Amino acid sequence: MMITSPGYKVFRFAALTLIVLVLVLPIVWMVLAALKTNVDIYDASKTLIFTPTFENFDKVFAQGNFGQYIINSGVIAIAATGLSLVLGVPAAFAMSRFVMNKSALVVLMARVIPGVSLLVPWYYLFSQMRLVGSYWVLILSHMFVSLPLIVYIMMGFFDGLPVELEESGEVDGLTPIGSFWHLMLPLSTPGMATAGILSFIFSWNNFMFALVLSSASTKTLPVAIYDFIGYAAIDWGALMAASTVVTVPIMVIALFTQKYIVSGLTAGATKG
Repeated sequence: MMITSPGYKVFRFAALTLIVLVLVLPIVWMVLAALKTNVDIYDASKTLIFTPTFENFDKVFAQGNFGQYIINSGVIAIAATGLSLVLGVPAAFAMSRFVMNKSALVVLMARVIPGVSLLVPWYYLFSQMRLVGSYWVLILSHMFVSLPLIVYIMMGFFDGLPVELEESGEVDGLTPIGSFWHLMLPLSTPGMATAGILSFIFSWNNFMFALVLSSASTKTLPVAIYDFIGYAAIDWGALMAASTVVTVPIMVIALFTQKYIVSGLTAGATKG
């Protein structure tokens, strides 16, 4: 039974307000700092009232070559997500329909393995293949996390789709592959959208793999931000401007695709 007492409503409002403040205040501070000079950032009296400047953004795009880094991050994130969907969706369907629980456990283990434990063998392997510093090494390394994530989400989604739909398609003359392609795949669009969005966000934000495996020509945005941290000083204004450039696209994507994420996760959480 839902609690509707005045005390509960006050508590709920206070709790939600506190959570929103904790989540939003760092982002607000980041954006405000990006519009300040380094002197104003250290001046507590100018926390909210200050003269805004776009000097930091000019510095980021003029000196930091951020246009190329945005292209690098976009290419790697889109390619890793697309290839993971192509491989992961059919694999998830097979694991779901044939109840391959052991294979699903292996996929889950790959998802939880710390990525840092793989960097040394990856670097050695890819250096022998002369791939270090290329787009492919970053795409493949990101797929190591994206592919298990997509498989695990899509397995739950396919578990919620009734087998009778496939049987009805086969009665109408479709092969098992045709039934998957023409019936199950269109119905799994919300799940694929959810998995694809989460995979893209991971790839866009990844720092560790790109730090070790990228080169100057394939550097991504999270690694480029690190360049504003010097040995003797930190350029906080440029750092916050670069962080804003990295964060805003993901926030916009999450804002406009949240209904797909919620519907996909909800559908994958039910079995019928």
